[in-house]
Amino acid sequence: MTLETGAWPPDSYLVFLVGKMRMKISILFPLFRLKYISGCALLLLVGCGPSTDAYRNIFRYNEATGIASLDPAFAKNQSIIWAVHQIYNTLVETDSNLHIVPSLARRWEISPDGLTYRFHLRTDVYFQSNEAFPGGRGRKMQAADVVYSLERIRDPRTASPGAWIFAGRLADSAGLEAADDSTFSLRLARPFHPILDLLSMPYCSVVPREAVDKYGPEFRSNPCGTGPFVLSSWEEGEDLILRRNPAYFEKDSVGHRLPYLDGVKISFFDNMATAFLMLQQGELDFVNDIDISFKDEVLNKYGELKPDWKGKIILSKHAYLNTEYLGILVDSSSALVKASPLRFLEVRQAINYGFDRRKMMRYLRNSMGKPAENGFVPEGIPGYDPNRVAGYDFEPEKARALLKKAGFPQGQGLAPIHLLTIDIYADLAAFIAKQLEELGIPVRIEVIQKGLLLEEMANSQAMFFRGSWIADYPDPENFLSVFYSRNPAPPNYTRYSNPICDKLYERSLTEGTDSIRIGLYRKMDQQVMRDAPVVPLWYDEVVHLVSPSIRGFSANALNLLELRRVSKSVSDLSMR
Repeated sequence: MTLETGAWPPDSYLVFLVGKMRMKISILFPLFRLKYISGCALLLLVGCGPSTDAYRNIFRYNEATGIASLDPAFAKNQSIIWAVHQIYNTLVETDSNLHIVPSLARRWEISPDGLTYRFHLRTDVYFQSNEAFPGGRGRKMQAADVVYSLERIRDPRTASPGAWIFAGRLADSAGLEAADDSTFSLRLARPFHPILDLLSMPYCSVVPREAVDKYGPEFRSNPCGTGPFVLSSWEEGEDLILRRNPAYFEKDSVGHRLPYLDGVKISFFDNMATAFLMLQQGELDFVNDIDISFKDEVLNKYGELKPDWKGKIILSKHAYLNTEYLGILVDSSSALVKASPLRFLEVRQAINYGFDRRKMMRYLRNSMGKPAENGFVPEGIPGYDPNRVAGYDFEPEKARALLKKAGFPQGQGLAPIHLLTIDIYADLAAFIAKQLEELGIPVRIEVIQKGLLLEEMANSQAMFFRGSWIADYPDPENFLSVFYSRNPAPPNYTRYSNPICDKLYERSLTEGTDSIRIGLYRKMDQQVMRDAPVVPLWYDEVVHLVSPSIRGFSANALNLLELRRVSKSVSDLSMR
């Protein structure tokens, strides 16, 4: 364990290390409910320190997949995004209702033609202190830093997976410009309404050139941003510790400087059941998602906490911008499609009507998520209205009628349909296959590795496959881009093409009136449902188990870990 000089008050850090010792003891004996020695007694081993208040003000969570980088240019998955969000800021951000609000930019203007965005930056923002700066003191963030950070994403030498954000979208010249220290302009090649949503993504975090130049590839483990927390130490495979940034620019509504927490501690145990045990023992403050290994222990079939857990943990559920679905290749030029009964619209629609999503969610997922009985765009997205897009519910008689219309009465003459999935969804695939078989639709399940499945989807070699689409940003365009014919795979894994949808999609990108644009999205979503290149399964939910000691913790539809306004109750003893 390494400690940055002056990074943490020594006494507080000593207590924190004792907490780490207790945690490791608990993992060695997971089957027993341990009674821990008091904090001060343990401290006698190294000298008695202060009360455990400092330890209690550390937010602790586990990241089972590990964290590959703290460089925002590589913030491509949730584990990196959560950590990066604590260290960096973007020009704009999303609030709890997924509306775009100021962050590093105080305000902005959009030109009448929708091409130029002019941002007026805050002048009280400083980069965190770092050896990359003269004297180690953080300097003021300026518009040139925004230009550098966004150009860095675009630079092929960076090899950022976020390079797609600006691909083909910026004007050839002066696409990114700093007019002065506090004014930044972005100019588009053509109007693209969701550009502000893109700028809120962690990829677009502002970084200082000095730190990137000093550390090179090791910038991944030597981050420097403007955010509420600063890296204190990182032992890969063991834990990562962030401390409060005392110079963070944001304040709450009564003038108190954020964040409230003294720090964040991330552990890396790869077993979710272990993380759940640690939450029980007070060694973690929240667990993200409920693993199948203990879902029946915690939740009933209606998604509610079982009586034994009420008062001990808090269940938090929130709509999540993720649609789980079955995809169907519909490229009429493909030999695979020409040989498949899924080339018939009526067969695809029959599959959509042919299984009970509500029963599937209740008995296989303990009601974690909502049955996808409307469009592809999920609940939680701005403008979502379940009454405006008609999807599919369980109507076996309609399914039978559609099979007959397709020339397969009661499934006669229908060749077996192969469904590709991965092992964690095998039970769901089996449920669907059983119900479809009762209608005369033979489905054969093939379980393959995730990497192979994605490869076959991208190469249009998967005829019928399980997929999911998680929003990168909170605009329906992100989901409907999956069905734009000019998009490759990904995102258009089904190779769907319909000129009606293409026109609606293209109009939506340039439409400046929200109500009109949302109407265009709904029309496109409805057309996709009619053509049935996908079988929506469920709209996902964020499911958190939270310690009762935590205050101000709230979920959002992007499942972004927001800790600036989180605090811990002083009544929490932490040592159980």
